[in-house]
Amino acid sequence: MIESTTVLVVGGGATGTGIARDLSLRGVDVTLVDRDGLSSGTSGRSHGLLHSGARYAESDRVGAEECIEENTVLRSIAGECIRDTGGLFVQLEEDDPEYFEEKRAACEAIGIETALLDADEARERVPDLTPDVERAMWVPDGAIYPSRLGAANAADAEEHGGTIYPHAPLEAVSVVDGRITEATLGGTVERTIEPEHVVNAAGAWAGQVAALAGVEVTMAPSRGVMVSVAYDELDPVLNRCRDPADGDIVVPHADEAVLGTTSVPVSDPDDYEKAAWEVETSIEECAKLLPPVADAPTVREWWGVRPLYAPDEAEGDRRGISRGYFVLDHADDGVENVTSIVGGKLTTYRQMAETTADHVCESLGVDADCETATRKLPGADDADRLDELVDRYDGQGPTDKDVIAQ
Repeated sequence: MIESTTVLVVGGGATGTGIARDLSLRGVDVTLVDRDGLSSGTSGRSHGLLHSGARYAESDRVGAEECIEENTVLRSIAGECIRDTGGLFVQLEEDDPEYFEEKRAACEAIGIETALLDADEARERVPDLTPDVERAMWVPDGAIYPSRLGAANAADAEEHGGTIYPHAPLEAVSVVDGRITEATLGGTVERTIEPEHVVNAAGAWAGQVAALAGVEVTMAPSRGVMVSVAYDELDPVLNRCRDPADGDIVVPHADEAVLGTTSVPVSDPDDYEKAAWEVETSIEECAKLLPPVADAPTVREWWGVRPLYAPDEAEGDRRGISRGYFVLDHADDGVENVTSIVGGKLTTYRQMAETTADHVCESLGVDADCETATRKLPGADDADRLDELVDRYDGQGPTDKDVIAQ
């Protein structure tokens, strides 16, 4: 069977579904495909942190500005896809006080709201916080539920004429005279799509998708483990206030706390080691912030792969690679109707989608404005409806399994 579409979006994570929604709202005919259900890649395998930008404030001002801007937007449009927990950056006795001051000053310069807490005030907020706390800084972090988020975006795209194929892996493309003319889908679909434009939003797999069209996208993925333990006494997100390292974030969920994470380079996002030391290190380090998690029962553990784009930094430690995003126009590579969106963070997915949609619309000659920053997601205020959408698109990822199950 052969179908035609104006834009084929490859990748059903937050960014891909966000692009499909954005383009559909602008009146563009969109088909989105994923291989294992929506949010089955990086989006659904994160720790579920809604960034305030504070984590990047002193090292990546642009990235931090993007985070706080999108943090505010998501609070207005995403409803039950997020949880407003607030967050604390915690300085322990062994941590550098100058780093704390640098981060606080950077947050204030960017416009990220903060509040300084002494040790006693911090322990009032989190009674089980380690006695080794020196002080803490409150920031507007939160929790985000990617399965709901992706499903809501996909539903809005479909309600506005888009087509969503959650189990349709892209198997091959035909390039004729510098354009993709056909895309072959497998899985439950098994048909050929004739697109005017293709968007590669495959995250850590973007290099593999690009290679099908004969173009190069150099990804530098790194794996990280998340460990969810039975602990329902935590309200705010906890961040260790030091240079990013293993086991420095604790994210509260319904009846669990998610501990993470590690950063280990991988060459293949589908085939990598899942090492026991990563689990042990994450628990041990997070317990320095919140001692009860050391003995809390482990409910589940999972690994995710970060979609880092670093054509010049593919080797070595990847913590320093920018979490910014990049829109790549492959006309410069000889294939004029392909765009890749790489890098970025879950928190900034909507902005990434808007930037990509702007580029695609310009290429297609479509004159329409983005509506996604002000238009509420469907079902945003109805958790049951959101969970029905997750089921519709087979969007269940491990990040928010405990929340969706309830």
